[in-house]
Amino acid sequence: MKIYDCASSPNSRKVRALAYELDLAPSYVSLNVFRGEHKRSPELAAMNPNGKLPVLAHEGLVLWESNAILNYLAALRPERDLTPTAPRRRAEVERWLFWQTAHLGPAVTKVAVERFMKKLTGRGAPDPAAVDAGVAEFAVYSAVLDKALEGREYVAGALSVADFALWGYYALRGVAGLEVSAYPHLGAWLTRIEERSSVKAAVADAQRLIEQTRAAAPPS
Repeated sequence: MKIYDCASSPNSRKVRALAYELDLAPSYVSLNVFRGEHKRSPELAAMNPNGKLPVLAHEGLVLWESNAILNYLAALRPERDLTPTAPRRRAEVERWLFWQTAHLGPAVTKVAVERFMKKLTGRGAPDPAAVDAGVAEFAVYSAVLDKALEGREYVAGALSVADFALWGYYALRGVAGLEVSAYPHLGAWLTRIEERSSVKAAVADAQRLIEQTRAAAPPS
């Protein structure tokens, strides 16, 4: 099994965290998106017409879209039940996977690009209008998730791929300057998720890549 990714991106983080959680041992092909390496890789272009990461290659299967990869990895360890097969439980997990893609992900990305990516890659100052829009959306969606987590340990009841999908974007809250203190249930859930050794390992991978990128960046 091989995974092409950039460890610091939210979609790669969540895939790495789940792979650690399931005790899988894929080999990683790291493409640094801060340096545009994913845009210059003929191998990646041949596998994913979108030219985006992550991509999984396993026994003749080439799979892109991070949440599809999460479901596939979880299916390799059915005894862990992180992708339920019972219709109603499966629907609840998929609800949050789609919600992450449609709502939370775009909101966080708007802010992270302006406040973090631009600085790291020397692309100029943040656009205040884009930041304000993303922060406002983040607040709306965090309130939704906070309410859903009231009385629940994990977003779909038991731990599932949905928790990893959502965490991948909340993992950017520090570098993006996004605050979650107003959402106690969300905050407690983040603490539970981030205490897991699998998530800690994915965070460490991301931090190493960020530090390497900063060290190699030309003086500003």
